[in-house]
Amino acid sequence: MQDIRVSFQQCFNRDATLVVQSPGRINLIGEHTDYNHGFVLPAAIDKCVEVAVAKRTDGTIHMHALDLNELVILKAIALQPHPTTWVNYIIGVVVQAQKYLASASHELNNGFDICLQGNIPIGAGLSSSAAVECAVLFALNEMYALRLTKMQMALMTQQSEHEFAGVKCGIMDMYASLHGKKDQVMLLDCANLESSYYPLVLQGYQIVLFDTQIKHELASTEYNTRRLECEKGIQLIQQKYPAVKTFRDVSATQVAECLQNNASLEGTKVYERCKYVVDEIQRVQLAVKDLLAGDIAAFGQKMFATHQGLSELYDVSCPELDILVNAVTGNPHVVGARMMGGGFGGCTINIIKETEVDHIINTVSTLYNQKTKRQLKVYPVQIEQGTHIK
Repeated sequence: MQDIRVSFQQCFNRDATLVVQSPGRINLIGEHTDYNHGFVLPAAIDKCVEVAVAKRTDGTIHMHALDLNELVILKAIALQPHPTTWVNYIIGVVVQAQKYLASASHELNNGFDICLQGNIPIGAGLSSSAAVECAVLFALNEMYALRLTKMQMALMTQQSEHEFAGVKCGIMDMYASLHGKKDQVMLLDCANLESSYYPLVLQGYQIVLFDTQIKHELASTEYNTRRLECEKGIQLIQQKYPAVKTFRDVSATQVAECLQNNASLEGTKVYERCKYVVDEIQRVQLAVKDLLAGDIAAFGQKMFATHQGLSELYDVSCPELDILVNAVTGNPHVVGARMMGGGFGGCTINIIKETEVDHIINTVSTLYNQKTKRQLKVYPVQIEQGTHIK
């Protein structure tokens, strides 16, 4: 990326007040558990978004996307969703800050100049939009001394995504971007939003993402279907076990007892969906113990098990993702791999022996091209700190 301070000066003929850097994120294990009150294990990465800002006094917001060479100017009040996608990631958090302040006279309403740029691959499931939202709100919080906590900012950016981007996302992406710590993963409890950190010691190993370069159209509709299937399952379990509140209270035995041969579920996949969720909630907790024990091999095997569950029980994988995971399954130099994100495209996450990374990339890239006629994109990543002033 270019020097954003220089770019800001060139765009607005003055110096930026501050620059904020906000990372993308990966999720090592714990997929489709967030909306089922389970656990996730994300981390911030060394792909990021940068914003440079300075106050204005004329009631307008001047936004320059350096990567796109686009400038958009809007009045700072009465903001509404904009037809230009990237603009919504900025003005959405402005609206949340204005709601928080509930003051028509606050200087935030006088507007500001902002430049943004990033190197997070778009559409790869690394949460580039959340990184923009977190960077912008973090910058506004600093520049206007709003005194927001990181948790408040995570909730506000999530709401911004709902209202201005139209995506009913969970909180994991924003939380991980804001709270990330270098060389550590965070266990986020999606039931109460409490988190704890665990060292990710990858001596001799590298995290590498393989990007399928596709996103199948059924991703959003199938996502909503999975949520409904899980809701149906938990309701049936609650009929026999009224003390059950969420999947956190459910055992694998109860899932089998209540759902496996339930006549009312004939022709559905409710049992399979709920079995996966309960298994995955347990798997994440055991994976954390592997990290504490320094057993990266055991951790990696759980990643493979997660992919199998996502592919065979939850049905959110796709041929391209399965090709990539199958290509490294059984390879002694790959300790773990799985699809990452909502599914039906995006990336697989792999933990690969450093000395074998180039060879495995070449082998998998060739295989993927032969089977799909597509070019594989590859992103080696490191675990880095969360949103901060640069």
